[in-house]
Amino acid sequence: MKRKLLPLTLMLIAGLATVIITFIRGDSIIYKLVSLLVVFLIFYVIGSVIVMFLDHFDKVNKAAEEAAETVLEKDADGEILGSKDTDQARSDGQDN
Repeated sequence: MKRKLLPLTLMLIAGLATVIITFIRGDSIIYKLVSLLVVFLIFYVIGSVIVMFLDHFDKVNKAAEEAAETVLEKDADGEILGSKDTDQARSDGQDN
């Protein structure tokens, strides 16, 4: 599921539950509408915060993966051989 649809889906499911509960309880129309509006706002904010956290975690994981890819290799003497990116750039430069 696309993440931008998560707050809307969460909001609509909570709204449906609110409508069913207020209908069963027999509340007035004004109370139903006010409670529905409050539930929509609360659950939209909660869904937006969840999406924000998921996007942040993806950003952190992507940065960790990129850092792991550029790890420097050392030989037995402890000399730095270079990273994958550096080795590839060197071989590209030698081909020309």
